[in-house]
Amino acid sequence: MTTKLILYPNLKLWMAAIKPPMYCVAIMPIWVGTAVAFAEKKVLHAAVFCTFLAAAILIVAWENLSNDVFDSDTGIDLNKHHSLVNLTGNRQLIFWLGNCFLSLGLLGILTICWWQQDLTLIGIILLCCGLGYLYQGPPFRLGYQGLGEILCFFAFGPLGVAAGYYSQTQSWSLTSLAASLIVGIPTTLILFCSHFHQVKDDLAAGKLSPIVRLGTQRGSQVLNWLTGSIYALILLFILCGIFPLWTLLSWFSLPFAAKLCNHVAENHNQPLKISNSKFIAIAMQFWCCLLLGFGFVL
Repeated sequence: MTTKLILYPNLKLWMAAIKPPMYCVAIMPIWVGTAVAFAEKKVLHAAVFCTFLAAAILIVAWENLSNDVFDSDTGIDLNKHHSLVNLTGNRQLIFWLGNCFLSLGLLGILTICWWQQDLTLIGIILLCCGLGYLYQGPPFRLGYQGLGEILCFFAFGPLGVAAGYYSQTQSWSLTSLAASLIVGIPTTLILFCSHFHQVKDDLAAGKLSPIVRLGTQRGSQVLNWLTGSIYALILLFILCGIFPLWTLLSWFSLPFAAKLCNHVAENHNQPLKISNSKFIAIAMQFWCCLLLGFGFVL
């Protein structure tokens, strides 16, 4: 019994450190971009799609690991028990493991480029990686200036969806650009929600996150507006003929959106209760983008 009590918390810490639900942020831009390509061009290169998904997951794994490494350097993760650096006690191991994941991910993208005899895709992905490094990497650390959400929006929104679309068609699309807004906003809200419970740690480390700048109450109000804008934009794009009517399926994710907004409004200044808000945001992003993609496929 004692062994079980010891192992269970450790398992929970490792799962929190690995962050399995977070990898849907890697999947959804490619899924939506591919779905738009299928709707417009009636093409689906399954090998490209699967290779791209695997590569994207590896690249996001690099970003998560490198963020733990760079945060350990600033001391902001001192009280974060589920940091991989804190769990292993080995900064160098996590640093080089992250770089290994990045190399494998880029190798997957280069494989697609070799198949297609076109280097455009690797250029887009390298730009996304650059934005990811600017977020936490020295000497930039733009996330500490409150710019992380902007970088996240462009990396997983316009660039990520464009990469998914281009990987299938080797062309560009205004529809995929519109769809990228629907992917980018909820993905950015995941990062936005992750700041509510760590205001004290952010302040101590000099990190001016949007929640530090706005305060938790005003941050919860901004969350309401941004969440509402997702569904308003979907409806607007349908009315303008940019999205097919089937993309209204994405509105079935509204219960998750309502749960997120209500939870944050009620607990925005209670760190222990609000710490799970990013997982509600992940559920909203997953179902909204998954159903949006199905709307294009149908």
